[in-house]
This record gives sequence, C-alpha cells and structure tokens, in this order.
Amino acid sequence: MVSEHTPSTTSSASPVSQVLVASNRGPVSYTLGEDGTLDAKRGGGGLVSGLSAVDDKLWVCAALGDGDREAVRRGVGEPGVRMLDIDAEVHADAYNGIANSVLWFVHHMLYQTPVEPVFDAEFRRQWAAYETYNRAFARALAEEAEPGASVLVQDYHLALVPGMLRELRPDLRIGHFSHTPWAPVDYFRLLPDDIAEQLLHGILGADRAAFLTRRWADAFIGCCTEILGGTGRTRIGVHGLGADADFLRERAHEPDVDERMAALREQVGEGRKTIVRVDRTELSKNIVRGLHAYRALLEARPEWRERVVHIAFAYPSRQDLAVYRDYTAAVQSLATEINGQYGTEGWTPVVLHVKDDFARSLAAYRLADVALVNPIRDGMNLVAKEVPVVSDQGCALVLSREAGAYEELGEDAIVVNPYDVTGTADALHEALTMSGDERSGRTKRLAEAATALPPQAWFLEQLEALRQDELPR
Repeated sequence: MVSEHTPSTTSSASPVSQVLVASNRGPVSYTLGEDGTLDAKRGGGGLVSGLSAVDDKLWVCAALGDGDREAVRRGVGEPGVRMLDIDAEVHADAYNGIANSVLWFVHHMLYQTPVEPVFDAEFRRQWAAYETYNRAFARALAEEAEPGASVLVQDYHLALVPGMLRELRPDLRIGHFSHTPWAPVDYFRLLPDDIAEQLLHGILGADRAAFLTRRWADAFIGCCTEILGGTGRTRIGVHGLGADADFLRERAHEPDVDERMAALREQVGEGRKTIVRVDRTELSKNIVRGLHAYRALLEARPEWRERVVHIAFAYPSRQDLAVYRDYTAAVQSLATEINGQYGTEGWTPVVLHVKDDFARSLAAYRLADVALVNPIRDGMNLVAKEVPVVSDQGCALVLSREAGAYEELGEDAIVVNPYDVTGTADALHEALTMSGDERSGRTKRLAEAATALPPQAWFLEQLEALRQDELPR
C-alpha cells in the first residue's frame, strides 16, 4: 500500500510549490550498487527540457525500481523532485496491467478485437491498483501545492489524478496533458461503460485538458459529448511539442557522434543511399511493416539492390510484457531474413541495432537520405521533427498520416497509409529519387515547422493558458 506520509525528496527552501508537474517517470533515476551505493542518472526528453524554463517548481513522480525506492527510504534526492515509494505490485498492476496494456492499446487502436480485450475480474483487480496509484499522486500534490498553485498532470498513467486532486484542493489550477493520441468514440467504448466514464470524469477534473494535435483534442471532445453530454467547464487546448533545435544541433556535432558516423559509414559502404528509422519497439511504431516495405522496394525495383541500406534502430521497450518481447524478436527475425535473401558479400541491406545509443541515433539522423516514420498511430513522433533539424545534406521524410506530426509536417513530407506496404515501398522509391534541390527545400521547411514550439516554449504556453480565464468551480 501507499503511505500517506511518504517522505519528500525535495530540498527546496519552501515546503510548498507554486508550479507542480506529475508524471510516472521523473527527471532522475537511481541504481543501487552491490556495495550499497546509489548512482543517480539524469533523464532527458521534452518535459525535462520544458521544465527548465520554470524556477519555483516541484516534480512529483514514482519510484520505478529498487534503486529509486531505496533512495526514497534513505531520504536521498534532488531539489525540486518528490519521488513516491508506491508498492511495487501496485505500480506493476497500474503501469503494466492498465496504463500500458489497456489505455495504450485503446488510444493506439491496437487490439485484435476478435479475441481481445477481455475485461474480467483480473482487469477489475488491476483497475483498483490504478486507482490507488493515481490517488497517491493526488495526495502528494495536494500536500505540496501552495494555495492557488498550478499543477500540470502528464499523460494516460495519471488520468484520474485531476478529478481526485480537485476534491482535495479545489483552489488549485489543474491541467492535464495527453502525450498519446485519443481514441475515437467508437473505439473508446470498448472500455466498460463505468471505466470509460471514470476516465473522462478524471481528466475533466482539470481546468484545462490539452493535447498534441487538434485531431486528438476533437476525439476527446467527441467521447465526452457522446458519453457524458459534454466537457463541462474544462477548457480544451492544443500544444504541438516541437524539437529543441539548439540542443540537437550542438549535440549532433560532438566527438562521440562523429565516431558513430564513421562506424555507420563503414557499415553502409561508399556511395550508397540510406533509409533511416529510429524507434522504440512499441507495437504502434509499425517497424515490421516498414521492413516489409523495404523488402518490397528491393523486390519490385532491383536497381536499388546494393545501392541503398536501411539503417534501422529498434530500441527495446517494455520488455517485461511478453507481447513486446515477441515484437522485438519479430523485428530482428525479419531483418535477418531480408539480409539472408538479398545480402551480398559487400552489402548488408539492413543494418539493425537494438541497443539504445543516443549519439548513434544522431549520427544516423545526419546521414539519412530518407527518414521512414510510419507509425500505426502516434501522439506526435519527435523523430519526424528531429531528423530534418539535424540532417547534414537534407532528408526526404516518409511520414504516416496517422502520426500527430502529420498535422504540421504533412505538406512537405511524402505521406503514407501505414498499413499499405506497397504504397510505402513506392514512397521510399520517390524519396530516394527526389532531386537535391527539392529535398533541400523540403528539409528547410520541415525544420522550421518542427521547431515552431520547442520544449521550453511548449511548457510555458501551457502554464500561461492554465493561469488565464479562471472559471469558478
């Protein structure tokens, strides 16, 4: 169970904060060594970067592993961070059982509906853990917030927090931000009726619910209208997170990236074009169909054999779930199959890496002639925004129309239906044969659109919108 008196790891001078952020994962994690020492590792990403724009802040997050939990128990931490020592089994049921195996699947429309989902007694047991987990965050936020403070709750892991926090602290300004798509109403109603209503009411406890694109915001409004009769007093906003151009361009030219570029060039071979993808092995990323499309390109257009290499980085994700382990194995198996079918002594058609390496990813961005971003469904997809920013010689973007980034980048991308393997193969050919002038012009426009709202501006825009137009509750 969760202690209502979980020690705070914040060491700020003030016992309460004016700006609070809540997310499952925090900005720091701890590893417990064999000798009992704790090693802290800083995280990255848009939220970490965005929060750096605010001084008086507190980040409330969950302890995710043994090192994190030991840090909380010892009172070890960083200023501005409170890590919650939630019971490991409760967290597992909430995070893997509900957030990643139900809510993620609903919003990304991933279920094989003839056989799943099955909402049975085990689901209800896990849902109770999800409620407990959300309640722990709500209580911690209520304890830490100054009167009238602004609280920004992040993502599907914490969908119930706004409503719970509203009951505890009606004085607060509460926002919720969804980093995923939102399911259309017919798919959202796969959920049991009471659970669907509870989720919507949870988010509508916020003064403001925000999304990455207008499409996802409209889907949420549609669910609220159909199921609850409307969104009540909650305002709906859209903030399209952009790439951090200054950071990316500087980091992409550091020595370790240059080293990775040299290694990749050797693997690719002299004079060959590159098709690059960088993804987590999440089911929604559509890596397997992307590989099928590449194989279709080599089959239908043999002139590309030995003239192009597909650099595919598929970094393992959620490997504690069997379906994700199986998917990672399927990616590796298909890459091996393509190499066996088409490879020659001097040419490896697919260069696949499954070990996470940010410097190597940036090196691939710089080398890419074509970037393949073909998710089944994606809240935004920052890879689509980062590659044009970093690319050395300009890069053609093959982009799924189901990625949130399509809303901003679609005009200058080659747009594909993510299920259409033949169409994606044709798009890859079009991208590979694009003239240098056209590719350069498109890359410039893509980079401008991709960096329109970088992380700090993205966060401050939400904070300012939350503080405006106060509505009585």
